[in-house]
Amino acid sequence: MTEIRAGGVDYSPMDISSLLDSEEMIAEYLTAAAEDGNPDVLLLAVAEVAKARGMAQVAKAAGLGRESLYKALAPGAHPRFETIVAVLRALGVRVVVRAPTKRKPAARKHTARRASGKREVRAAS
Repeated sequence: MTEIRAGGVDYSPMDISSLLDSEEMIAEYLTAAAEDGNPDVLLLAVAEVAKARGMAQVAKAAGLGRESLYKALAPGAHPRFETIVAVLRALGVRVVVRAPTKRKPAARKHTARRASGKREVRAAS
């Protein structure tokens, strides 16, 4: 693997596919990648999972040739949605759409009256 140098330190790229050893880990990894917002991050994650499962087996289960799978998951590729769904099914996961989690409500503001009778709003601490 190619070394990367940053801030005077040498780094080796990590092969994440060796850590994708359970259905739960794969699902969490793909979910985190999908939430990133950058489609290349999701493609890279799907490619890593496919490597962990065996590219030839995943390609066959998805109804694709091995080379087609590599091209579809290459950085900067723009695969069809049907291709991604077929690959995800071959990986044993599915696409789920859900509403974003609700944020905690902001701290309540306290209202106090000034001597003049006007209200003053202060944030709770």
